[in-house]
Amino acid sequence: MSDPVGLIGGSGSPLPNGKPQGPSNEPTDGDAFRQALFGQLREVSEMRQDADKAVEDLMTGERTDLEGVLLATQKADTAFQLLQQMRNRVMEAYQEIQQMRV
Repeated sequence: MSDPVGLIGGSGSPLPNGKPQGPSNEPTDGDAFRQALFGQLREVSEMRQDADKAVEDLMTGERTDLEGVLLATQKADTAFQLLQQMRNRVMEAYQEIQQMRV
């Protein structure tokens, strides 16, 4: 079976512009999105860990500022909710793409 568009086989078939297709060192849009997403995941995880540590410190008496603890937990919760909404939007877009007829 031939592959006139170059979708099957991948690494060595030329593109219409004459450049070979394959791995390159330049980041693609997908790589940039992935890096941004993983960066956000790390930040949310760090916020959650900071909030957990703040609550633990408040319970053990190492910390006395209730406002700071509440602020840290609210910040972590809001960041997590935002991340969930981003995930939901990406999943909705993916499902729409899956339902497209070609």
